[in-house]
Amino acid sequence: MKLIIIFSMIMIANSIIGQVVSDKKESIQGFSEEQISQKDSTGSHSNENAGVVFSNFPIHPEDYAIDIRMMMTKVIEKYGYEEWRLVVLTSELHGHLGVYAIIGAKMGLYAREILNAGHDELIIITNAGSKPPISCLNDGLQVSTGATLGHGLISIREVNTAGPVADFTCGGKTIRIALKEIIYKEIEGSIKEAIKVSGGLTAEYWQRIRELALDIWLEYDRNEIFEIEEVKGN
Repeated sequence: MKLIIIFSMIMIANSIIGQVVSDKKESIQGFSEEQISQKDSTGSHSNENAGVVFSNFPIHPEDYAIDIRMMMTKVIEKYGYEEWRLVVLTSELHGHLGVYAIIGAKMGLYAREILNAGHDELIIITNAGSKPPISCLNDGLQVSTGATLGHGLISIREVNTAGPVADFTCGGKTIRIALKEIIYKEIEGSIKEAIKVSGGLTAEYWQRIRELALDIWLEYDRNEIFEIEEVKGN
């Protein structure tokens, strides 16, 4: 009798485990093979699931916070898996969902696409300075391009007024990418309003910034929010 009970318990446990695995596979299959493994114009370094630390980059919705999870599929469908991956990594490095950090990630990927550059192939001079929040752009630029301070591929230009602008050089060609002025003013206005309503850099302020950053991640298309020009004489 005891053997029968034990055997029944084992069968039930196996059934539960099998269902969990099946559910997980089904959730992962919510993303198409094209979304997860697609290559873009930035070269062979793009969209690699395997990384330095990860054997596979987290793609299961339950790996993410609830507010991220809710928009995950839509963001990937709109902007591709590579942008999703880069913004996730940027946000983890940055320590919170930062408005300009996300803009920087989108800008860096856009520059790679324009210049057909792979990871670690760009040299960047940024006008974003070293004072937050605008300097947070630099974190997104580094993660999305591989042009890090440690690699000696990014430097900060001394300017009178910092802004969301950077020069990108690859193969002897330099382009300047800037966040459109109207969008920049809208973001600055939203940040100032968040500080005013929240009474400073309070917990409420950071929650408002998180919500603003989520909106920017979801609604701002990297192909539409920037102005680009070629820089001669470099």
